[in-house]
Amino acid sequence: MSKPTLKSVAKALGVSTATISNAFNRPDQLSVALREKILSSCAELGYDGPNKAAQSLRKGSSGIVAVILSDSLEYMVSDPVASQFLQGVARELERQSKHLLLYSGSADNLDSITDFVDGFICYGAPRNLKLIEQLKRCPKRVLTVDFDLPGRPSVNIDNEQAAYDSAMAVLKPGDRVAVLGLRLIDAADSRTVGTAPLWDNQSSVSHRRLDGYQRAMQQLGLTLSNELLWHLPESNQACAETAAKAVLSQSPAPTVLLCMSDLIALSAMRVALALGLRIPEQLRVVGFDGIEETLRYHPTLTSVWQFSDQKGEAAARAFQSGQDDNQLLPYELRLGESS
Repeated sequence: MSKPTLKSVAKALGVSTATISNAFNRPDQLSVALREKILSSCAELGYDGPNKAAQSLRKGSSGIVAVILSDSLEYMVSDPVASQFLQGVARELERQSKHLLLYSGSADNLDSITDFVDGFICYGAPRNLKLIEQLKRCPKRVLTVDFDLPGRPSVNIDNEQAAYDSAMAVLKPGDRVAVLGLRLIDAADSRTVGTAPLWDNQSSVSHRRLDGYQRAMQQLGLTLSNELLWHLPESNQACAETAAKAVLSQSPAPTVLLCMSDLIALSAMRVALALGLRIPEQLRVVGFDGIEETLRYHPTLTSVWQFSDQKGEAAARAFQSGQDDNQLLPYELRLGESS
């Protein structure tokens, strides 16, 4: 049996298609009794209302904004920085009476949703690089956050300058420096970068942060050895502990850890303290992001605070504004006990 349509239901009930549509979408146009009668009859016929997707296509707007995450949904919603960002996006979209759709950056393509959303806010470069190519060609509005696409508006902080500032706050001449980086090479486990080629991704915030660290080191006459530049595939405790244990077991041990996230930095400090190292006397540590957990941990962490919830609000406002300029948001370097 075929699914009932607007026309077939109107014919069965002996009313116009406009009357059926009004019963579902414009109840003020009908009497209460007539509307209830129509809705009851539609339910009996198995008809649940006009096709919302078709309505959206006709109107040219669905009121739905898709946020493409850089990684899987499970990983991103558990990450405190991404969670803060999504809170900000959701808060601003709700103010605008818009709806939020989350989409995994590991998905195969955007074809299944492109027609039914008003556009995309892309948070970080998607793990599946095919999505980047689709976003470049997408006819809908696309706004990027924490990376750039040519010809598309973006919302970022100056990651290179922020990393430079944080490094200059902890580095001293003669330091032995280790960098616990994030997604610097194509590898699924924590390892030294060694001779592996860095991902040629001009949009990656990790590469911009590394540029900032290296600029600060060069200014102080410091060099970064290959065995002390680490790639972590994810910003979590397990990946960070693996890297920190290997780095801190070297002789001579590093005197500074430059960490590309607060989660990495906090995990590294736990490893250091367990090994009996004194912070900051023997080891100085700096993070990046500004998550609330750093305020509850001692020693408190020196870090770049980028206020991810405010970034989410700014991204949602910029998406709705229709403007095509790029925004650089402010950040703060907050000094803690780790430096």
